[in-house]
Amino acid sequence: MTTPIGRSKLELETPALCAELTTMEANIKRMSDIIIRQNGKGWRPHTKGQKIPAVAHLEMRAGAFGVTCAKLGEAEVMAGAGIRDILIANQIVGASKVTRLAHLQHHADVIVAVDSIDNGREIDAAARKAGTRVRVLVEMNVGLNRAGVEPGAQAIDLAKRLHEMPGLKLSGFMAWEAHVLRLADAEKRQAIQEAVGGKLVATADAARAQGLPIDIVSCGGTGTYWITATIPGVTEIQAGGGIFADVHYAEHYGLPEHGFAMTIVTTVTSRPTPTRIVVDAGWKAMSNNMGTPRPLAVENVAKVSLSAEHGGIELSAPNTSLKVGDKVEWIAGYSDSTTFLHDEMYATRNGIVEQVWPVLGRGKLR
Repeated sequence: MTTPIGRSKLELETPALCAELTTMEANIKRMSDIIIRQNGKGWRPHTKGQKIPAVAHLEMRAGAFGVTCAKLGEAEVMAGAGIRDILIANQIVGASKVTRLAHLQHHADVIVAVDSIDNGREIDAAARKAGTRVRVLVEMNVGLNRAGVEPGAQAIDLAKRLHEMPGLKLSGFMAWEAHVLRLADAEKRQAIQEAVGGKLVATADAARAQGLPIDIVSCGGTGTYWITATIPGVTEIQAGGGIFADVHYAEHYGLPEHGFAMTIVTTVTSRPTPTRIVVDAGWKAMSNNMGTPRPLAVENVAKVSLSAEHGGIELSAPNTSLKVGDKVEWIAGYSDSTTFLHDEMYATRNGIVEQVWPVLGRGKLR
């Protein structure tokens, strides 16, 4: 087809991943207002579910000072797009990867999470060889039981040892309080206070009292950010997925006042019966691993099912108004596992394509 700019998203070849700019901009503003203006924290949005530098630049224009990435390859993409302050909220392990990390410091100011002395040593050696210095955060386990050292003495001991390495610059601590996500709001608030205030911030305060240079206390995701941002001692919030919002966040995390910005436009390819609609997108185009995509403007939906390349809608009452060739738009089930399925995202306003954003972070798993 010719350029899609200026055309309706319903004219796009499908499946087509779309972001409605008016809604996304409102979500970005809401997150920026709560994190920065109401609570005085820094915002470093996670791009693992975005993977699009153009989106990161929109967040930075709204007040974010940098980004968070899950993988070194994502950080390289963001650095290549001119973003300087980058946190890799993950461990980068192995000679080849730590060499890339050390050399990336020539182009950006990258911070990496560390939770073992051995990993610290290999990053230190690579940085000294490359003539750079890598900022590090000690990752702490505050209840998720994934990566991270235990709060208190163990975290402070690792911080001290990293601080002694000439190729590293100790900058602080980070954690992810995801174990509280599905709690009701009052319980969630108490759990976050215990995990973030009682463990992460308390450890950072104790480390400072022992003379360590702790500038950063980083945590908070989309399912917790409006609470975590109120905790004294937290310096920055990593939440990013809320700019799109999706079925998963809305149904499970109580995400406040966010609109659904990410959708997938599909085409009806079959109407086998008056109560069944089949479209040209399955889980290879709209992930259902943490939330089932929701069809818009389709009445009497009884069930949604996805196979690899087909999406099925079962109706509770016959309806033949949707014909083969008609379009069905879906709210993303989970944005983090949807964006990377596509080569590009169509940025629309009132349904009209304004921009086409390449998903440059797609496939950057190393």
